Amino acid sequence: MNVFRENTPLKENDICVVLDSTNNGFDYPIHNHQEIEINLIMGMSGKRVVGDSTENYEENDLVILGPYLYHKWYGDNDLIKNGKPYRVITIQFDGKQFSNSMMLKDSFYAIRNLLKESVRGIQFYGKTFEIARNIMVEMTENKGFENTISFLKLLDVLSKNSEKRFLSFLEFDTVSPKANENRIQIAYAYIMQHYADPEFKMKSVADQVQMSENVFSHFFQKQSFRSFSDFLIDMRLGKACKLILESDKTISEIGYASGFNNLANFNRLFKKYRGFTPNGFRKKYLQNGEFTWDKQVTPWQFVPSDEQNNKIIKPMIYSTRILHL
Repeated sequence: MNVFRENTPLKENDICVVLDSTNNGFDYPIHNHQEIEINLIMGMSGKRVVGDSTENYEENDLVILGPYLYHKWYGDNDLIKNGKPYRVITIQFDGKQFSNSMMLKDSFYAIRNLLKESVRGIQFYGKTFEIARNIMVEMTENKGFENTISFLKLLDVLSKNSEKRFLSFLEFDTVSPKANENRIQIAYAYIMQHYADPEFKMKSVADQVQMSENVFSHFFQKQSFRSFSDFLIDMRLGKACKLILESDKTISEIGYASGFNNLANFNRLFKKYRGFTPNGFRKKYLQNGEFTWDKQVTPWQFVPSDEQNNKIIKPMIYSTRILHL
């Protein structure tokens, strides 16, 4: 499928941009961008695509998205046709600004961790949703420096509450374990390096941390809140979804490259955990990816992958109201 990259309106000197849209439709492609995004949907239900996750949302939805994470919201066609009012508030910002000397202070630790975890896509609910929603609505009004304080307060609220859930499976960075890392870190690092090998077994990880298989199995379950086999399947399916979205490999090639040495088993597990067969997943994304990029309302806002490295003129006018902070 075509991978669309969004040219966001964020400027070099912006802390963030706030985009406020009312009854403006959902006519845009599955896309990504290098900026981190907080997206708030109010008054509409529909379907949400984030990475390898496809779920229904009801009435209200609040999600933070990390850099380059695929995403798209669909509105319920019947609700839109019936004229149901709804509002979408989006905040986009560059996560790199949290790597300067001030932001490296202990007070910002939770926020930095939130931004790191956002690569999976995180949905917020309950009281956390209500507090964050009120802050984001306030931020649509031009209050000068107050909005900068509100932006940091919003991140603080999202980073310190447990009313959240991850949406997409995370592929951890592969790192070499250091001698002083604890056993679970060593185990994780080793799994990340070898999970795509069809011959990879739990015994080899247990050997790395000098445990028997039985002891390691209980240890891993306690540390990860899931069994080793479930964790390994998640890793392999996450890689398979990525290859389906980003490559033209056959399903058989993708299954083997993701660590499955049996096509029937790959199809069975993919259907069980993702709700589609690999072919069905690919067809769904191909259909969702249909988008006439050269006829869009805002020229050059979304560009296909073969254009993204060209020098592109960013749009001067957006149909959505935008506030630069």
